[in-house]
Amino acid sequence: MRIGEAAAAVGVTPRALRYYEQRGLLAARRGPSGHREYGQEDIRLLLTLRHLMDSGLTISDVQSLAGLLAGPALGDDDPGGGTAPRRCGGPDPERGPDPGAAAAWEGGVHESFVSVTLRRLAGLDQRIERLTEIRDRLAHSLDQCSARRSEGRAPGDEGS
Repeated sequence: MRIGEAAAAVGVTPRALRYYEQRGLLAARRGPSGHREYGQEDIRLLLTLRHLMDSGLTISDVQSLAGLLAGPALGDDDPGGGTAPRRCGGPDPERGPDPGAAAAWEGGVHESFVSVTLRRLAGLDQRIERLTEIRDRLAHSLDQCSARRSEGRAPGDEGS
């Protein structure tokens, strides 16, 4: 399939596919006319990339996990369509277990994945904490405004 079809199949733009290729995450084949061509394995990889980035990882994070992308994919099984990413550590249903991918997983990719994921989770926890503080301040301001209004005072009117 060509770039527009592949992009539509995974819910990204053709520009995103070219960007992934530029960053070394995807290697598109070229047809006789020079157009990029993508197969089912490329779609699986793209779905995995999208899953990882939708999970909060950055392109740089994903690049650091290149060994994981070459092996068992992350994501949800797709019993109907067959193009969803495979479960982490699971075999490709079309080709069976990949001993090289399993060795890479055990040989350091797992630690990289855990490290990157823990770093992203810590960042999310910090953002959640900051957003909770902001929310609490806004709710407090709203409560004060409502209390002043019910007392017949204008906001900012401290009363004399």
